[in-house]
Amino acid sequence: MDKIDRDIIDLLRQDARLSYRELGERVHLSANAVAERVRRLQASGTVRGFHASVDPAALGLSLEALIDVKMRSGITAEHFEAVIQTIPGIVEATLLTGSFDYMLRTACADQQDLVRLIEALRERAGVQETYSRLILRAVPVKGRW
Repeated sequence: MDKIDRDIIDLLRQDARLSYRELGERVHLSANAVAERVRRLQASGTVRGFHASVDPAALGLSLEALIDVKMRSGITAEHFEAVIQTIPGIVEATLLTGSFDYMLRTACADQQDLVRLIEALRERAGVQETYSRLILRAVPVKGRW
C-alpha cells in the first residue's frame, strides 16, 4: 500500500460516494487507475465496504448508549453474537479483553426502550452483568489510517 492508496482511503472515508473520476482528480490519476486501485483494496479486505452513515435520532432513536456486558459462565461468544442479532437497538458489538466481555453500542427510542434491551440481554443472551453509559455526543475523527 502506497501513499496514493492511503489518500484514496482517506477520501473514501470522508465521502464514499465520490466517483472514480473525482477520486482520480484529487490523487492525480485516471479514473480507470483509481477504479483498479479501489478494486484491489476491496479484494485485499482493506476496504470492507461502503456504508451510509445514518443519524439514529432521525429514525426516532435519540437515546444512544454504550453497554459493557459480562457473560454468565458457560455462555459462548457464538451464542451471544447470534442472540444479539435478534435484539432490536444493538448497533454494534465489540469483543473486549479485561473485566467485561463485550461493549455494545445501542440506539433506543427512550429510557424504557433501553431497559427493555438490557432485560433482553440478561434473559436471552446469557448476560450476567451490565454497565451502561449514555452517549451525549459522538465526534467523528478524521484521522489517517
